[in-house]
Amino acid sequence: MAWTWRFEKSDGTEVAPVVTPEEFSTQGDAESWLGEHWRDLLAGGADQVTLSEDTTKIYGPMPLDAEGA
Repeated sequence: MAWTWRFEKSDGTEVAPVVTPEEFSTQGDAESWLGEHWRDLLAGGADQVTLSEDTTKIYGPMPLDAEGA
């Protein structure tokens, strides 16, 4: 199983992240990584993220800024 993030603009358009993500072996690892990098991702043009396990969407889109929540 691989956990991955999708990075998007607020309209759902996919964008390339400024911090290179990886495939994570657990949901906790993926969420910890996001917790460390969300500010850089937001500054680099991503407005929201979606977490998936393999091809199954787990949750999202989740805004990266508190005002968008």
